[in-house]
Amino acid sequence: MQPLTQKKIPTKADVLEALKFHFGFDGFKDSQEKIILSLLNGKDCFVIMPTGGGKSLCYQLPALMMPGTAIVISPLIALMKNQVDSIRGYGQTDEIAHFLNSSLNRAEIKQVKDDIVRSKTKLLYVAPETLQKEETIEFLNSVDLSFIAVDEAHCISEWGHDFRPDYRRIRDMINSLNRHIPIIALTATATPKVQVDVIKSLEMQEPAIFISSFNRPNLYYEVRPKLSRDQAVRQIVQIVKSRSGQSGIIYVQARKTTEDIAQLLQINGIKASPYHAGMEAKARTQVQDDFLMEQIDVICATIAFGMGIDKPDVRFVIHFDIPKSLENYYQETGRAGRDGMAGDCFAFFANADLLRLEKFLRDKPASERDMGAQLLDEMEAYVESSVCRRKFVLHYFGEAFEAASCKSMCDNCRNPKPLIEAREEMSLALRTIQSLNQNFGIKTLVEFLCGVRTKDILDYDLDKHEYFAKGEAKGAQFWYSLFRQSILLNLVIKDIETYGILRLSKQGEDFIKKPHALQISMNHDYSDTTAIVDDESGPAQGAALDQNLFNMLKEIRLDVARKHKVKPWVVFFDPSLEEMATRYPVTIEDLCKISGVNRGKAERYGQPFLDFIIRYVEENEIERPDDFIFRQVADKSRNKVEIIRFIDKKIPLEDIARNLQMSMEDLMDELNMIVASGTRINIDYYINDNVDEYSKEDIYEYFKGADSDSLEDAYRALKEEDITFEEIRLIRLKYMSEFVN
Repeated sequence: MQPLTQKKIPTKADVLEALKFHFGFDGFKDSQEKIILSLLNGKDCFVIMPTGGGKSLCYQLPALMMPGTAIVISPLIALMKNQVDSIRGYGQTDEIAHFLNSSLNRAEIKQVKDDIVRSKTKLLYVAPETLQKEETIEFLNSVDLSFIAVDEAHCISEWGHDFRPDYRRIRDMINSLNRHIPIIALTATATPKVQVDVIKSLEMQEPAIFISSFNRPNLYYEVRPKLSRDQAVRQIVQIVKSRSGQSGIIYVQARKTTEDIAQLLQINGIKASPYHAGMEAKARTQVQDDFLMEQIDVICATIAFGMGIDKPDVRFVIHFDIPKSLENYYQETGRAGRDGMAGDCFAFFANADLLRLEKFLRDKPASERDMGAQLLDEMEAYVESSVCRRKFVLHYFGEAFEAASCKSMCDNCRNPKPLIEAREEMSLALRTIQSLNQNFGIKTLVEFLCGVRTKDILDYDLDKHEYFAKGEAKGAQFWYSLFRQSILLNLVIKDIETYGILRLSKQGEDFIKKPHALQISMNHDYSDTTAIVDDESGPAQGAALDQNLFNMLKEIRLDVARKHKVKPWVVFFDPSLEEMATRYPVTIEDLCKISGVNRGKAERYGQPFLDFIIRYVEENEIERPDDFIFRQVADKSRNKVEIIRFIDKKIPLEDIARNLQMSMEDLMDELNMIVASGTRINIDYYINDNVDEYSKEDIYEYFKGADSDSLEDAYRALKEEDITFEEIRLIRLKYMSEFVN
């Protein structure tokens, strides 16, 4: 098929004929045809289309139809290679598409340029840094170019989740080409703020803007509490084993964790490999190819994996660690179900993970730190939200969505929380925003209504305001729930450019004048260890939690705790009860196999639980599931032995971590698992050197009276005493070792 001439105006018939000729398709998806016609007619285009929506075709087909070579700016070498391989697969020769980057030698670069000069190459993929080179600009000025495509365009914006400074300079590079060339910018994720930033940075001339729905109706979304590292990994193994032979991706933050989880999956009979930026390029390419060729089923990866990976049949995406932003989350979950078939997206969340991400921001420049904190705040709001997950995400990207259309494809719609009437409280919240001159974000507003005298509140004399502490009786969780849902209800606008200040919308102003009936639901509370995974919370998860039994076991635990005059969590942790309500132990030996239960604890507290479970199984004619065997990595047990040996020798914890090539974070996780399994340790020698006596007493007293062993709850209660999170973590280990075991 011959390329279009400059004078010919393309028609719908032309593009349909070209589509069939080049790609074999009979029709376009969504807005593809309009985008292609706009670009063929020389207009700048800005395209937002979800992963799997067919963005690449929007520039590939025009490139094949137009005279000259299209320049495609792409952020990753791996991404370029995949896309070049893909387009070559539709052509008769490799000359049709090339990439130009640092991976090529001189001879290969010469071949690429020769093919472009001979008008054989229709698409040239380049990285922004390659485009910065004078020799590249000089060469491109000497050849015929059709247009420029900027892929992953969100990288341009500082408000995007993957900002790259080189992308910010793309317009300067284009200007150096000494001619007007149409631009098409494409991304799967862009908030309204990012959209404006991209168009402005690229200086697009009256662009045609195409925004497809962000909704992926075939994806199921679920957030689970990460009660402990061990509990989360067990559930991941169950999820993966219940999807035997299916492709999936598990995302984590740390490189070492990719290797640990991949190893655990392997010893549990699952074909898995780690993938992270610390691996050699050749090893990463091999893992990627093995995944695409189905030699392995599961990739355990940092965010270095996935961008541009063209694997349509990924059936599940699991976030072991919560991502840094909703854009990251949406893009990564979007790698599931690209073929339109079902895809399941699970995320595990613990407040400790959020605190860790906040720590990473401390050393960033002020503006970057503020932006990062804003993105994290949105991520926290998402995981805690009790409203439709889909509605929350789509609202974030500026798209309206009715929860009824979710069709139970998220955990919150599948298991809705009770709704409560909140007309009076919403009116108070909106009047508070108004009376404080719309100058504060959610956190300060919640503290203000709850009567918390923080530095900000005292600095602005807000404690003297008539509304100060008006909502104290309702508590912080209620007000966080209400303010976040006021945004989803379009009563309030969260101003991104001023780092999250809340302003009243027209609907909010109308509500103040004429309040009406309004219902909200309470956020999920992840600071409480009683947060559990419900048996209906997702598709086929393997062994299911018996919710009724779990509730009854909690009542028994309360009775046993009263009898022994200890706190309920001292008897058994919630994850242990959860496992009992899944596996139905009926003997002391069965009970000892439950995570966090050693023989001493089983014999001291276990009989009432066993008696009840035996009766419950018989009365309800329950067939006990086959034991779910979770095989641990041998190195872990060796680590445990080594750690205990070092502690017996009174070696400082930092030196133990160094000797075992672990981070302090990983060592503390190991110590928690050791203590939770029932083993006593004595770290007094380290505590005495690192925690003063007053702090030690305060923390000890707190845990003696606390309703849970939550580190986050303890930190919130004690931080005003200048007690650090690290100090609390150490004393909690001592307390658990002495009193719980």
